[in-house]
Amino acid sequence: MKEEIYDRYIQAGKAASEILKTGAGLISPDVSLLEVGSKVEEMILDKGFGIAFPVNISLNEAAAHDTPSPDDIRVFQTGDMVKLDLGVHLDGYIADTACTVDLGDQPVLLNASIAARDKAINSVKPGVTIGSLGAIVSHEITSLGFKPVANLTGHGLDRFSLHIGPNVPNIPVSGGAVLEEDMVIAIEPFASTGTGYVHDCPRTEIYGQLVKRPVRLPTARKILGEINERNGMPFARRQLKVKKPELALNHLIHEGVLRSYPVLADVPGSYVSQAEHTLIITEDGCEITTI
Repeated sequence: MKEEIYDRYIQAGKAASEILKTGAGLISPDVSLLEVGSKVEEMILDKGFGIAFPVNISLNEAAAHDTPSPDDIRVFQTGDMVKLDLGVHLDGYIADTACTVDLGDQPVLLNASIAARDKAINSVKPGVTIGSLGAIVSHEITSLGFKPVANLTGHGLDRFSLHIGPNVPNIPVSGGAVLEEDMVIAIEPFASTGTGYVHDCPRTEIYGQLVKRPVRLPTARKILGEINERNGMPFARRQLKVKKPELALNHLIHEGVLRSYPVLADVPGSYVSQAEHTLIITEDGCEITTI
C-alpha cells in the first residue's frame, strides 16, 4: 500500500475512534436521537473529514440503517440498547467503526459482540479464510447464549466504496475468500437475543446512488446535484436541502438511479449488540485503524 494511502486510512481511523467515543458519551435517557446524530456528523466535518455514511443510531432489535429523520422526536429511554455506527473518510479512504451503549442492564450481550470482534481480529493475517473468521465470531457469541446475526456481515473497504468484497461472515462458512496483505476490511459482529436474522422494516431514511443518469423531474435533478460530491456514498433524507424530497426519492428509486437502505431489525422485543473496527491486513497480521 502506498504510504500516502496508508496515512489517510490511519488519520481517518484515529478521527473515527475519537468521535465514536465522544458520540457514545452523549447517549443517555431523554436525549434526542436527532441531537446526537447531528452532533456526531458535525464533529466529523469540524475535524476536516468527510461523512462516509449517515451516522446509524439503531435501537434494541434494530441492528443497522436507522438514522434520525429531519423532524425526529425520538429520545433514548432507560433500557435501550443503542448501536452507534459511523464512517469517516479522508479523500475517500474510509474508517468504519461502531459500538453499543447499554442503557439497561445487559452487559453480557454488550460484551458478546466485542469479544467476537476482538477474537476474530486476533486471527487476522494473510492466508486466513473469511470462513474461519465467521466460525470464530459465531463460537464467541453462541458460547455466551446469544445468536450471531447470520445475514449481516463485515466487509471490504476501498476508496469511496463502503461495502466491497470480501464479506466477513458472522457465522461459519466453508472456505471463502483468502485475506491478502494490504486489504482493508471491517469486522462487525452482531449478537442477538432474537432469531439471529434481520429483516427490512418500513422505516427508510438512508439512500445511495447506483448510477449517474439524466432525469427529468426538477426536484430529482436537484437531489442528484446535492449528492454528486458524495461519489456514490450513502446519504440521509435529513441531509438534503431540497424541501419535501420524498416524491423525488421514490422516483429516483423507481428509475434505478438510487437504492434505499431500510432499517434492518430482528424480531420485536429482542435486543442486538454490535461492535466494529476497520483494519489493514499487514505482512504478518493486521493494524486496527479505529482503535
